[in-house]
Amino acid sequence: MSLKSMTGYGRAEVSGQTTSWVAEVRGTNHRYLDIKIKLPREYNGLEERVRKLAGRFHRRGRVDISLSASGDGADLSAPAIDYGRAMAYKKELDALAGELGISDELTMFQLVSLPDVLKKEQASVDIEEAWNKLNPALENALGDCLAMRTREADMLTVDLRERVSAFTSMLNEIEAELPAVVAGKRETLRQRINTLLEEVEIDPVRLAQEVAYLVEKSDVTEEIVRLRSHLEQFDTLLAADDPVGRTMDFLIQEFLREVNTMASKLGDAAMARKTVELKGELEKIREQVQNIE
Repeated sequence: MSLKSMTGYGRAEVSGQTTSWVAEVRGTNHRYLDIKIKLPREYNGLEERVRKLAGRFHRRGRVDISLSASGDGADLSAPAIDYGRAMAYKKELDALAGELGISDELTMFQLVSLPDVLKKEQASVDIEEAWNKLNPALENALGDCLAMRTREADMLTVDLRERVSAFTSMLNEIEAELPAVVAGKRETLRQRINTLLEEVEIDPVRLAQEVAYLVEKSDVTEEIVRLRSHLEQFDTLLAADDPVGRTMDFLIQEFLREVNTMASKLGDAAMARKTVELKGELEKIREQVQNIE
């Protein structure tokens, strides 16, 4: 089981007795699945089959598929003479020659070179036969693209695990320093309140309650618990085989929400620097997640 990147490329060619097909597939990032198909006009009837096959390999992302035919059987147009138009030209030109006293004879080459005398008509297309020839090339190209997407996702997974590990280490540091930070905030509050109330008598019990309340407002235990839960979910997603890119992106937003709440609650310069580092690591993770299907 492994993740898939949305970025990849595949190309394949299948040669037949009269026609060869070349299939190219390019995958890029996109919020949803968006398949664009380029087919020779006479084979447009195959578009739905191409789209369905591509949907087996791609679940999300922009997919550009180019299919081209070459060889003796690739040209499905046949020459045709518009006899009525040719005869009309001949009649009018003979009349003009007689009127002007011109003796030059009109050649066959000159006649068929006149507008719309020689045309090309679309020959009938055997869709089933065309699909039987095209399908192997397309499937091989999609397979090559998938292999590239899987290799890229494997590298992304390694990088993401390293970044998550770095994030976890920073979170551990913050959690380890919290008791000292909370104790410092409590003492600072006591000193400030004592300074303000030097000439005013106040109930020590009430004072202790107010200090405890203010310190409690800066407690980030819940945020750390939720962040650890998010880390577990993210680790599970890294081992998924289904498309999880959008879920990962949403989860990163939740990470950022908790880190921002921590930063506003702590109000400590040293902790503020650490939360900035946490957000910086999350932004790097988000950039990588944008490539995941």
